[in-house]
Formats: sequence, C-alpha cells, structure tokens
Amino acid sequence: MNDRLAIAREQAERTLGPKAAKRLGAFDDGTLYVSAGGWAEVLAWFVDFTLYLLGTGAGFVVFAVATRNSAIPDNAALLTLLGLVIGVPVLYGLFFGDGRLLGAALTGTRLVRVKDGGRIGAAACWVMVVRTLLFPCLLVAMVLTGSGGVGSVRRVSIDVEATRRLRTG
Repeated sequence: MNDRLAIAREQAERTLGPKAAKRLGAFDDGTLYVSAGGWAEVLAWFVDFTLYLLGTGAGFVVFAVATRNSAIPDNAALLTLLGLVIGVPVLYGLFFGDGRLLGAALTGTRLVRVKDGGRIGAAACWVMVVRTLLFPCLLVAMVLTGSGGVGSVRRVSIDVEATRRLRTG
C-alpha cells in the first residue's frame, strides 16, 4: 500500500500541488483522499467548541432565569446542569450526520469514517460529545503525562475540495 500511495502522491502533486499531495492518504478500502490541513482541523474544532460553549452558556442562563424564584432541590439543579453539558453537544451533533457543521463548512472540511470515507450518520451525536468534551480532556491528559498515543483512529477530516479534484482529475 505504501508504494501505491507514494506513486499516487507523485501524480497528485501535478494536479493538487505539493502541500496537498503530502496530505494524501487512503481509506481502509483503498480509496484515496486528501486529509484536511492541521490548521483547518483546529479551526473547525475551535468553531464547534465555541458554539458548544455558547449553547451551554445560554442553557445555563435560561435555567438560572427560569428557576430564580423557585426553590428547587440541589440534586435537580445539578442533574439539569449536567444534562446541559452533555445534551448540548448531542443536540448539535444531530445536525452533524453528513460530517459538516459550521466549523467544517467554514474550513472546507468534512469528518468521515476511516473505513470507507462514508458519512458518519447516526453516530454523529456521540462524535460531537467526543469532540467537545473528551477531546479537550485527552489533550490535557497527553500534556500532563507526556503521552503521544491516542489509540485507533476511526474518523478523519478530509479536505473536501482537494479530494473532489483528486477524484475528478
């Protein structure tokens, strides 16, 4: 597979340029794609994370205003706030089934399955939970422990335009 990928990179360099050709990869089924650049992935995540924070913050404000004059048990308040922290990314992920939300749309990327490049589909809700809640925790853990391993990759962000040009050119 590495020889085939090296040959494809050489050919893609003429069509896509050297930067995009370096990001050329293959899904598990052998289909070629161009992965998103590092800054595009970070910017897409940052936009989505910012929207998550805004949505959660708005939920906190609505909850505080709605319950300011009522005496609710502390447990109910805690469960409601915990529900917001987890519920907001799940709701945001409902719109993420095709692999594109605002962050991906702004950066021209799409999150797809590594297996075959297919759309994420119903798992998008949980992918959003991972991207907004667990990914920051993973980064903190990696920095604190000095670990570089992240386990197996099941999804990858692709450069939509470069991948389209690769397949048509």
